[in-house]
Amino acid sequence: MNSSHSDLQIAGDILEVQHLLQPAREHPATVAEFAGLARAIAADRSQWAHLVQYDAVSRWYHRLRTGPGYEVWLLSWVPGQGSGAHDHGASSGVLTVLDGELTEHTERGVRSLAAGSQRVFAPGYAHDVVNDSLEPAVSLHIYYPGLTDMPMHPAQASRAAQNAVPA
Repeated sequence: MNSSHSDLQIAGDILEVQHLLQPAREHPATVAEFAGLARAIAADRSQWAHLVQYDAVSRWYHRLRTGPGYEVWLLSWVPGQGSGAHDHGASSGVLTVLDGELTEHTERGVRSLAAGSQRVFAPGYAHDVVNDSLEPAVSLHIYYPGLTDMPMHPAQASRAAQNAVPA
């Protein structure tokens, strides 16, 4: 048996086997599809780069799009800006760094997120995201269901996370 050859062969027109084909979804419905949507938006700078603004006083944000039950947000971070320790209530999410670098602080440690990095999180996941670099950063956030609650956590939790060993 030659392991370099496959025994699988397609006979006939595969497009005629309709019951094996699933129609493409108009909107994401799984974690993988939401992460894929974030990667697709990240790869197409024409969808977001012209919208980005930087605000030295507070983090800038813009709702990029919505779908049934989800929202896509674009955020910018100048050096030193952070979110504060928070969770996302009942929403799950995908955070994708588009430009620059962000640092995520959690109870488990500190993680550096470079451009292209993604974090998928469940409801109640607490973190503090900060731009610790000397350059601005841009991130994309998808929330499902749409973000309706963002409880802040005590400052002590944020400081404890900053002092934790990097994950």
